[in-house]
Amino acid sequence: MNAVVLKGKLTGVGTGPGDPELLTLKAARTISEADVIAFFCKKGSTGNGRAIVGAHVRPGTLELPLVYPVTTETSKDEAEYRGPISDFFDRSAEEIAAYLDAGKNVAVLSEGDPLFYGSYMHLHVRLASRYPAEVVAGVTAMSGCWSMTGLPLVQGDDILSVLPGTLAEEKLAERLANTDGAVIMKVGRNLPKIRRALASVGKLSGALYVERGTMANGAAQKLEERDESPAPYFSIVLVPGWKARPGDDR
Repeated sequence: MNAVVLKGKLTGVGTGPGDPELLTLKAARTISEADVIAFFCKKGSTGNGRAIVGAHVRPGTLELPLVYPVTTETSKDEAEYRGPISDFFDRSAEEIAAYLDAGKNVAVLSEGDPLFYGSYMHLHVRLASRYPAEVVAGVTAMSGCWSMTGLPLVQGDDILSVLPGTLAEEKLAERLANTDGAVIMKVGRNLPKIRRALASVGKLSGALYVERGTMANGAAQKLEERDESPAPYFSIVLVPGWKARPGDDR
């Protein structure tokens, strides 16, 4: 009688925002024990997530790069993006499924937290109903950025909104007008639009621009002092909501 091969386990692993020391103990253990490490990346690169966890990957571990077909911040509703990226996630899920069917435990790296704007979630919804699955939470980019800059964002009854910079300018301004604090992600070439939206609701002066937060080459400055050139992929805008905080000179 042939032995039954048990299905492997799928684990989405949050690698944190960039600083390798912000990787959780559970994430480090999961990575060191995995049979296969899968990670998203652009063509010609291994990606930031793989670089963060380098010290914890066991020699001889199988590695599966998942290379994005498109990486532009085009609206997810545009056909030029939606079709190729959906096919990519379908293919990636089946590649991983082949290892899971063979009884291999697969850890999929996700920068920040896997279920917060993370690519891993697209694999999770395709595979979690078919295989044992777990998600290891990671420190988010926004948490890493406000901690790096020492910027208190919200307190008490303040409302915090997390907004994609890809929103239409009018919608972005509307959302900013109806919140106390805000985190604006997906900055890239949307930076001039974000600046205009903040200015239109009187919140530009307090906004902070952070790029590559917690990484060795991370930097932060007031958004109104930042030039108009496109922001790097790892960038974020923080809008503090705590009014009249002690020491506030805005």
